[in-house]
Amino acid sequence: MKHMFIGLAALTAAAVTAGGAVAATPKLTASVSDPLNISLKIGSKNVSSLKAGTYTIVVKDTASDHNFHLTGPGVNKKTSVGAKVAAKWIVTLKKGTYKYVCDPHASFMKGSFTVR
Repeated sequence: MKHMFIGLAALTAAAVTAGGAVAATPKLTASVSDPLNISLKIGSKNVSSLKAGTYTIVVKDTASDHNFHLTGPGVNKKTSVGAKVAAKWIVTLKKGTYKYVCDPHASFMKGSFTVR
């Protein structure tokens, strides 16, 4: 009887855990590379509009003369110029307009999106 109670308790705990599982945060991919490429994508599509919420941004900065700099309501994240880096940022995006640039080339290496 004791073994049946322990088994039932374990089964109930597993069901509660499965029922309370939280969906993974959506993943965005930020990229900056030579010669003059900068982008922010979800899957294979360029980001132009997103729902407010928490996102994981995987940054691939493969050029030592560029950086990826994201700004917007409550967000100011960037990689360093002079370093090739891979980074992962967890950000909470709020309603508003967000911009991303390569700081040394901000006049032409840039993009933006809105959060609704």
